[in-house]
Amino acid sequence: MADPSTYRPAPGEIPVDPGVYRFRDSARRVIYVGKAKSLRPRLSSYFQDLSALHPRTATMVTTAASVEWTVVSTEVEALQLEYSWIKEFDPRFNVKYRDDKSYPYLAVTMGEEFPRAQVMRGAKRKGTRYFGPYAHAWAIRETLDLLLRVFPVRTCSSGVFKRAGQVGRPCLLGYIDKCSAPCVGRVSPEEHRDIAADFCDFMAGNTTRFVKRLEREMAAASRELEFEQAARLRDDLVALGKALEKSAVVLGDGTDADVFALEEDGLEVAVQVFHVRGGRVRGQRGWVAEMDAESVPEIVGHLLQQVYGGESGEGVPREVLVPVLPDDPDAVSTWLGSLRGSNVDLRVPQRGDKRTLLETVHRNAKQSLARHKLARAGDLTARSQALQELQSTLDLVDAPLRVECYDISHIQGSQVVGSMVVFEDGLPRKSEYRRFVIRGEDVDDTAAMDEVLTRRFSRYLEERDQSSDVELGPDPEAGPERIDPDTGKPRKFAYPPNLVVVDGGLPQVNAARAALSALGIDDIAVVGLAKRLEEVWVPGQDYPVILPRTSEGLYLLQRVRDEAHRFAITFHRQRRSKAMTASALDGIPGLGETRRKALLRHFGSVKKVRAASVDDLVAVSGIGPALAATIAAELSSEGPATPAVNLMTGEIIDEDGAGQ
Repeated sequence: MADPSTYRPAPGEIPVDPGVYRFRDSARRVIYVGKAKSLRPRLSSYFQDLSALHPRTATMVTTAASVEWTVVSTEVEALQLEYSWIKEFDPRFNVKYRDDKSYPYLAVTMGEEFPRAQVMRGAKRKGTRYFGPYAHAWAIRETLDLLLRVFPVRTCSSGVFKRAGQVGRPCLLGYIDKCSAPCVGRVSPEEHRDIAADFCDFMAGNTTRFVKRLEREMAAASRELEFEQAARLRDDLVALGKALEKSAVVLGDGTDADVFALEEDGLEVAVQVFHVRGGRVRGQRGWVAEMDAESVPEIVGHLLQQVYGGESGEGVPREVLVPVLPDDPDAVSTWLGSLRGSNVDLRVPQRGDKRTLLETVHRNAKQSLARHKLARAGDLTARSQALQELQSTLDLVDAPLRVECYDISHIQGSQVVGSMVVFEDGLPRKSEYRRFVIRGEDVDDTAAMDEVLTRRFSRYLEERDQSSDVELGPDPEAGPERIDPDTGKPRKFAYPPNLVVVDGGLPQVNAARAALSALGIDDIAVVGLAKRLEEVWVPGQDYPVILPRTSEGLYLLQRVRDEAHRFAITFHRQRRSKAMTASALDGIPGLGETRRKALLRHFGSVKKVRAASVDDLVAVSGIGPALAATIAAELSSEGPATPAVNLMTGEIIDEDGAGQ
């Protein structure tokens, strides 16, 4: 491992101009390529304290042995040069936001004398028009088969085409009118090229003129009493309609756009892109890649560079819609425009159909990441590896077969709650989840964590003592039985964890360790997982444990932490919503929800209920004399009304419901 200070250039040597830089290892291999608006501050940021760097960046600078740079004139030139070098050197620390499979496209070889429509994968060729990508090749073939009725373009290979010309007899598609048979001269090369051009126009989204043309021709044939021709044209219209149904209309203005969305969890990022042409979704792509950046704008910049870097002008649409703009949006937009040959609108949609479509793409990205994580969690080998990694890394006596994670949730100290989630053998055990309402006001995170752990493990000690006093299992050597004889179910807090995980850094870990020590528990390991850099903190250690970004053990800790956070947030929102709808009528003995609604419906507000006499209250359906007296006494004993506050807006609301 190299020391970055050994090859750090003097700050005065580094120019402040835009440029591209390369880190090389001891064998002179390029391991990372990056660009910068100003080289000096960007390169200087790599040589700070390693603990402040992103884990992937820290690994890169300790692997490198030298750094060099090239100055360019503009940010756009830097973007172009960076892409060229990444493509040339394939650096190991430049994560590629591409999946491991090649998506199929519907391609029309317009560069040939007799253009051919076919399914193509891999690198794109000059002179060929591409439509897609599609998720499955069979989807292309179904669409192509429908459209050949109207656009009988050639689909056969060069060998079949040449052989048919030699024998003077077309293939089967020529006999059933799904090919214009240019191989035997039924149409001239110019006529066949016109058919292929019309096919490309239809696939590009110019569908209306073809549908209207067929409708006019069908009506004319019907007027001329050529009913067989009219029937064929009718069937052609049906074929076009079915082809159009396969691509949903999402934008009504015939927009050409690519819509990107991301979902990331700190370690991995799921990317989804919808290709919209002529207002219709013509293709969809999605993949999951390892995170290599600290911010979403940086990810978006890398993503656009790699998706469009190898595209021809036809592959770049007029609009590129993203969830957030990259760090240098003007430079990226100019670069995309240079690829397309005209202006490209790079922006974040704020409202309307395009915003709705972006939200749809984001849901797809979120589901994609969830499926990826579920598949990874369901892998028995990966789970076993994760448990073994945690055991060896944290110096545990046994593999942590039962892991409990705790999290605290609140807003500025109000409605403080805690959560406890349980993972057994690397999988969530939701029946063991528990929620805690923190007692007291103005409780900070460490005090709340101390209370949650104290309550949980006090119950564990009580259950353990009761089990050891009165019950023994069928195997005396196995220890006390932890099954409740009354219910036949495991006691709620009878099983201790092998590992306790808290959401936070060293203060939260020390609070958790202190809570367990106060109860005399010293045989349960405690660690904390900090969110920003995913460091694992151990009590009594000044520096965290850094697990590799690809570690299955880190992935398991992250899943446990995220689940505890989700569970705590859900409970906190429930309590906050309930508190926001609280009323002075709540808690009055004998006054249930139905009668409260009847009172408010009759009087109109709590203020008028408080001013009503007992006789007025009795007039309400369901309110008897005794209950009316109780209501009057409870409301009068409250004293002056305290103004209510809408917690969402901060607006003061009086009891009549009017904002002040």
